[in-house]
Order: sequence, then C-alpha cells, then structure tokens
Amino acid sequence: MTKRPEEIALLAESGKLLADVFGYLDGLSLIGMSTMQVNDLVDNFIVSELNARPASKGQYGYAYALNSSPNNVVCHGVPSIAEILQSGDIVNFDITLEKNGYIADSSKTYLVGEVSPLAERLVQVTYEAMWKGIKAVRPGARLGDVGHAIERHARRNGYSVVREYCGHGIGREMHEDPQVLHWGKPRTGLTLQEGMVFTIEPMLNQGRPTVRTEDDGWTVVTRDGQLSAQFEHTVAVTHNGVRVLTLRAGEKMLS
Repeated sequence: MTKRPEEIALLAESGKLLADVFGYLDGLSLIGMSTMQVNDLVDNFIVSELNARPASKGQYGYAYALNSSPNNVVCHGVPSIAEILQSGDIVNFDITLEKNGYIADSSKTYLVGEVSPLAERLVQVTYEAMWKGIKAVRPGARLGDVGHAIERHARRNGYSVVREYCGHGIGREMHEDPQVLHWGKPRTGLTLQEGMVFTIEPMLNQGRPTVRTEDDGWTVVTRDGQLSAQFEHTVAVTHNGVRVLTLRAGEKMLS
C-alpha cells in the first residue's frame, strides 16, 4: 500500500504534467464549446504536448480522456458534441494521466462566464472542503479524520456530501487501496503511514446527497436536480505531513 521514494518521484512527475493540463484548460474560453471539444483538446495536449497517456481512455471500457460533469451532474459525465457550455454553468473536468507507468488523478470545477452567487459559493466551499481533508493528512492520522474534516466543513456551510463515491489509492493502477471516504468520525479508520498515495475528491451537493445513474451507465446526477461540485488532488503522506502531487501553478494550500 505504501510507495517507495522512487515511485513517489514518478507519481510526482505524472502529477506535475496533469497540473499542466489544468493550466492549459484555465486558458480556454469555455463558453460555446462542447464538452467533446474540450475532451479532444485535452486528449491532444496530453499525447502531443506532454508525451503522456490519458489514463481513463480505455479504462473500464471508457472511451474518453476526461469526465465532464456540468451543473447537476455529480461525476462520471460523458463528453458530448451536443452538450454546449453556456455562461452560468459550472462544470467539473476529471482527468487522469499516466507517464512512465504511474497515474495521477485530479479534477477541478470551472465557473463558465457569469455564474450565480449560489453556484459560486458551492464551488468555493467544495474547494475549501477538499483542502480541509488534505490538511488532515499526516503520519499517524486516521482516514476518519480526513472524512470528518471534509464533512464538517460541508455541513457548516449547508451542503451535503455524496457518499456513493470516494477517493482511492493510486499508483500503477488507477484505483488501489485504500478507499478514502469523504465523511467519517475522528480517530477511526485506517492509520496513515509515510509513503501512502491516494486521492481526496469530495462531491458536495446543494440539496440532498442522494444520486442516481443515468441510462448511459456512467453519468451520475443529483436526484433532486440541484447543483453539485467536486475538486480532487492526488496526495502523498510524507514523514511530517502531506505533499500534493497534482498542485497547480500558483495554487496554494488553504488553511
């Protein structure tokens, strides 16, 4: 379950490249673009510019380089030429990248054009909740501490945490042990050790936490139709804390 220092170095290389993908996305004007256009641009950037592999492509039979999850889509949204991003939308892009046999995983929810204050607040609190979880990571801490930090911040701000999906260990495989729940009780669960690498990727809903999967077998939406947001980083437990392997240029750890 723990990784050797040389493995973490390779994971960090993949993480830096994935951070570059989000830097590229940050420069796009998303208004009027289809989510399939975004997928194709990201696919080409990973392959042609970074000499890496979109790790989700072909995984579990999935055909694309990213998941695109707008508005009430919680996760695993499938890009489409018919899905056009409009001013006022929020959209999560979840991307995995493999380089030299090691995979990094990250996601970010974007504000498209002029977004309502309520939508913007959901996105901001979700980002903060991810960082609350990350800040709880250190040797000797428990996974329950991570989940509790996320859930407490969500509830204090009036949001619910989706329970059907969680973070996960990552390395040569996209999904490894342990499972990282985004809720929990302090001082419960697996004890964290130096060298563990996993994702923290909370999904927060405006309304109820309940979700359903659409007929395509992938796209997960809120049952009540309200908005959902998500952020994700890949992190490594260090000797005295945590290292964010997918940290983006200019991004700072939140307190």
